[in-house]
Amino acid sequence: MLSRLASRLVPFFGRLTVTADPDARIEPGSIIVVNHTSLADPALVLAALRRRLAVEPVLLAAAGLWRVPGLGAALSRDGYVPVHRNTAHASAALDGAAVALASGRPVMLYAEGRIPPRREAAEAPPQEFRTGLARLARATGAPVVPVGQAGARRITSGGTVKQLAGVLTAPVRRPCLHVHIGAPLRLPDDVPAATALAHGAVTEAWRTAARALGEPAAGRAPGETDPGEAACGRAAAGVRRWPVRGRGHRRTEA
Repeated sequence: MLSRLASRLVPFFGRLTVTADPDARIEPGSIIVVNHTSLADPALVLAALRRRLAVEPVLLAAAGLWRVPGLGAALSRDGYVPVHRNTAHASAALDGAAVALASGRPVMLYAEGRIPPRREAAEAPPQEFRTGLARLARATGAPVVPVGQAGARRITSGGTVKQLAGVLTAPVRRPCLHVHIGAPLRLPDDVPAATALAHGAVTEAWRTAARALGEPAAGRAPGETDPGEAACGRAAAGVRRWPVRGRGHRRTEA
């Protein structure tokens, strides 16, 4: 239900485009790992996956969300897994994820474990990954699909007042948003090596997404001149590109 809701609402809050590596795919029972920058980015990624790949993953989400009236029931109906951070029950989320993977459902998680404590809306590379992703992949043998998103902080970031203002004004501003889906990986059994490999792959996916929006933090691709303020979803060479549209909104192809 939440994936369907995200796919309908996100186009009203911004102009979302999606790219993918040529061999990108999300097989049943895959682990999808995404960079985490904003309260808005789960909706961006869920919308992109559903509208372009017909994928509706199980999401590992902060357990506090289950205390929100109405939302907790919706999360449970979708099979989402609560993560009790910084408690003795935190590792139980990996058990719930393993059950979902065994049933053939993709699982989406944030290996950084938190939103970075930054107030500005600009992009920055993913922070250090925790080891849960590597341990889950080793225990289940599931392939890992790296996904990078950029632009979610243009909807909401910073302190409470700024976040509320961002959400309220986003339908007028309709900022550029981008999601890039990378090729699947098989992580090694060594947890530190697997964590580093996954972090590098998500960083590259994020960099592709951020470059599509002209974000300075992403740097330039080889041979690329200074793009200035890029058009929404300016795709790099060798990737597939799709716009994500809602009713009543213009196409966003370049």
